[in-house]
Amino acid sequence: MNCAFFARHGVLEEEARLGQRFFVDAVLHVEGGDAVESDLIEGTVHYGQAFQRIEHIVTTTRRALIETLALDIAQSLCAGFPQIQVAEVTVRKPSAPVPGVLDYVETTVRWPADG
Repeated sequence: MNCAFFARHGVLEEEARLGQRFFVDAVLHVEGGDAVESDLIEGTVHYGQAFQRIEHIVTTTRRALIETLALDIAQSLCAGFPQIQVAEVTVRKPSAPVPGVLDYVETTVRWPADG
């Protein structure tokens, strides 16, 4: 999943006031179980619901660090969908207040970390 949201994360107060776009990429390692053979959504991750969970976290919880935001998302996805064995969540911030020219800053968190 590669999702885009407008939110207000960052260390600086200006980031909280102005907000900016954030991109979230979630790679989910899923135990498909019977759903793979039955082709029924009830036995696996419903990606519409996963998107809503990500959107809620990104747009309602302010974090100073995108690392913390990525961990919040990964933990929530794993808690909400028992089929997810490992969630790798990348958060990209294209308008980071960094002196210099860059496309974006990004961080990836894997949960559980030993998974």
